[in-house]
Amino acid sequence: MDVFSDPANRDVYVTGFLWILKLTLASSAGALVLGTVLAAMRVSPVPVLRGFGTAWVNIFRNTPLTLIVFFCYFGLFSVLGFTTSDNLELNNYWLGVVGLSVYTAAFVCEAIRSGINTVPAGQAEAARAIGMSFRQTLTMIVLPQAGRAVIAPLGSIFIALAKNATIVGTIGLMESSNAMKDLINANGNAVFTIFFVFAGTFAVVLIPTGYGFGWLANRLAVKR
Repeated sequence: MDVFSDPANRDVYVTGFLWILKLTLASSAGALVLGTVLAAMRVSPVPVLRGFGTAWVNIFRNTPLTLIVFFCYFGLFSVLGFTTSDNLELNNYWLGVVGLSVYTAAFVCEAIRSGINTVPAGQAEAARAIGMSFRQTLTMIVLPQAGRAVIAPLGSIFIALAKNATIVGTIGLMESSNAMKDLINANGNAVFTIFFVFAGTFAVVLIPTGYGFGWLANRLAVKR
């Protein structure tokens, strides 16, 4: 553990995981919003919306995340000139958030759609019978129940997102995987120590998070 007794090395370690935390929180929020919209499209009575939602899910769910992140950097930033900040590191962070969000939204969409399918069809029919529109039925009747039914699957998706966030290091953000690489390059005699500290940090954070989502799912489950 001598390598982490150096304040400079500890700063590299902490900074790397802070970027992972920021990426995970921002991308989870973006994926949840976008995934919910896509799920609504997939169950919409409008064929064009259903087709768009289906195409999005099939394309992004079957495209490697690395390619999506590379496209955000080389396509949106380098070719099209899309920028979110004059600070290069902050710009790379937001490009990573975009890539992670659009990719993860495809999985969130399918999880929410599966939750929608658990809601008895009679409830939607009853809502339509009293004059509620599709939007009102979805937002007031179906989605609240569907959301409670898919807490555990969404938890698994967001945990996977936290691990996938390390891919953003490929476009230059100093997140945990890049931080680990730099520490190993500077401390070649402590490879195993560095690896187990970084891997252990993910385990210590994500394993209780998984149990937490499981407890919440049981707590909020819709009793039928």
